[in-house]
Amino acid sequence: MDQPKIERMLRMMLMMSGNINYSIDELAEHLDMSYRTIYRYIDTFKAAGLTVTKLYSNTYKIEKVPRNMPDLDRLLYFSEEEATLIHSVIEAIVPTNSLKKGIKKKLAVVYDSTSIEQFTDFRSNAAHVENLRNAAKEKKKVILKGYESGNSHTVRDRYVEPYGFTTDYIDVCAYDLEDKKNKIFKINRIGSVEVQEEGWTAEKQHKRQGMDVFRMAGPTIGHITWKMSVMAKNLLLEEYPLAISDIKRQGNFWILDTDLSSYVGACRFFLGLSHEIKIIDSPEFLEYVKEYVKNNLEGL
Repeated sequence: MDQPKIERMLRMMLMMSGNINYSIDELAEHLDMSYRTIYRYIDTFKAAGLTVTKLYSNTYKIEKVPRNMPDLDRLLYFSEEEATLIHSVIEAIVPTNSLKKGIKKKLAVVYDSTSIEQFTDFRSNAAHVENLRNAAKEKKKVILKGYESGNSHTVRDRYVEPYGFTTDYIDVCAYDLEDKKNKIFKINRIGSVEVQEEGWTAEKQHKRQGMDVFRMAGPTIGHITWKMSVMAKNLLLEEYPLAISDIKRQGNFWILDTDLSSYVGACRFFLGLSHEIKIIDSPEFLEYVKEYVKNNLEGL
């Protein structure tokens, strides 16, 4: 692979081994890859020893992993942001280094990783993640006991069907059976997880929500264009590594041009560095910032 897209291959592996069956068309759309690349990656998975089964039409599934390979669920050790960072580090190695090609090839196929329990242990959310992961795998409903909502400012139980996770297991993607909506729930706001005996009943309504560079999940609601100083650019990439794909240099400045799932994350970052960032052609975001500042000043 001349320019391996490590994070895309990982995402494709996870999508093909998850609870939702994606067609080749859907994989290509979600991952922004050509059909040819999708099929090439499938051949790579097969060559690596993964069992790839054709379910129907143009829909393929990774069914199981050989015993001598790590459990595919445990390959989630590297998040998308971590994979992006690893990729950039490898690319920094001089081209003449004989180890570079081998490292890239191995990372593009499979990772040796620790277990999910070890990975999440220091976050003190290991039990929640493990219970939710098992519930999603077995397609079971769960009750998120004492969930603290930052939006409604309430603490109450949520009856949901979990089906995935976001970066670093920070959130769980689930269908809220009470509100009948797909939502993102913060793992660290869950009191406890009670897995139910009852299986999913709303699987057709499950739909993963996108996530913007500021780690805000949901459908796209707006777009921003910023002109940033070198300081702002560096701080942005340190805090939000995935933003690297949406920035480009313009003389002594950097332009961020990206879609947003929420104005909240972008607003928080902007207000901390407003003297280093100029808002360009983003009227809705500018109005949001003005309203946010106004409301908070009135509360002082």
